[in-house]
Amino acid sequence: MESRYHNPEKYFRSFIMGGFECADQQNAFGERVDLIKLTGHDRLIDEDYKRLRDIGIHTVREGIRWSHVEKSPFQYDWSQVEDIIIHAQENDIEVIWDICHFGFPDDLTPLHPMFARRFSHLCKAFVQKYRSLCPEGELIITPINEVSFLSWLGGDARGTNPYCVNQGWEVKYMLMKAYIEGIERMKEADPGIRIMATEPLIHIVSPDPSDAMLVLKANEKHQEQFQVLEILSGNMCPELRGKPEYLDIIGVNFYCDNQWTVNDHQYIPWDATPASPFWRSLHSLVNEVFIRYGRPIVISETSMAGEKRYQWLQMISEECASILNSGIPLLGCCIYPIIDRPDWDFPLNWHHSGVWDIYDPVTLEREIHTESFSALQDFKAKITGISTYVMEDAIG
Repeated sequence: MESRYHNPEKYFRSFIMGGFECADQQNAFGERVDLIKLTGHDRLIDEDYKRLRDIGIHTVREGIRWSHVEKSPFQYDWSQVEDIIIHAQENDIEVIWDICHFGFPDDLTPLHPMFARRFSHLCKAFVQKYRSLCPEGELIITPINEVSFLSWLGGDARGTNPYCVNQGWEVKYMLMKAYIEGIERMKEADPGIRIMATEPLIHIVSPDPSDAMLVLKANEKHQEQFQVLEILSGNMCPELRGKPEYLDIIGVNFYCDNQWTVNDHQYIPWDATPASPFWRSLHSLVNEVFIRYGRPIVISETSMAGEKRYQWLQMISEECASILNSGIPLLGCCIYPIIDRPDWDFPLNWHHSGVWDIYDPVTLEREIHTESFSALQDFKAKITGISTYVMEDAIG
């Protein structure tokens, strides 16, 4: 049987992936937060990659930090990007690249008339730089991470640039204009690049199932999470030139606060005893995405801060095994962040959400979180062999 998936024979180098926090946005106070610098990943990248390699992780998510690369319009400093490429090659690490995780140059906002042009030129320049160093091999890129969240944070909640309220759709539209123009320019430089669109995977529900109007409103808000993928595939806003083939891989970002009730925004507990009737499993939400788009899927971000990290990773591993056993082509799961991070708005506070914690912000010494490490070992054992035969079945 001929597969309907794009390059289904392609596997990432490791199913379990590690994500390095690479946000460089202006926070709620207008301050630039460069999390690669704050975590020391720019200086400790070789050690960080060796840590991952030693525990069997060979695929990572990294970002180029737009504000760092383009300090003057159309003038690019690729030195840090070159460091990532070189150290990744030396450590047998495969990189999935974010062009824009969170953050824009000081002189730009998504509502700026030059935003899309500047972004698309950046995208093409990145591909040209990458191919000058790595002429062979697959290149997988996320143009803009979590457009849905970023447009809400900057367009409705005044949490980042452009610090607006009631303009979430306008920000989303302009981000998607830049996103698609960026893909077009990248494909001019390398037609074979693959796109991994990463968006939050959420569930919004009515707290009162007997209230038909509230159920309807909750469903409408729930469906809004697909607007980015609809635009990217050309089903919405066709004037932006989206195409179905731009959905190579769908990345879903899943955290414990991704499910809530409509109107009052009460978070649905993931670990309640007895279980909350409103909580939906990761498997069921991934199934909804797959039925809708029929594309391979990656859990592109997931983690838990604090004391329940072990239980969260256990749950995630069980859900991934269930997804794989159902026949859905799940290509990987990224622990994000793999190394601890500080808070965006209050960077003196560290989340302790990685597999390695940072307790000293001066030395930035990485300390393994033993329970998370144990959970990862269990995770690896649980999915070993499953992904191979599921994908073989999928391609006949």
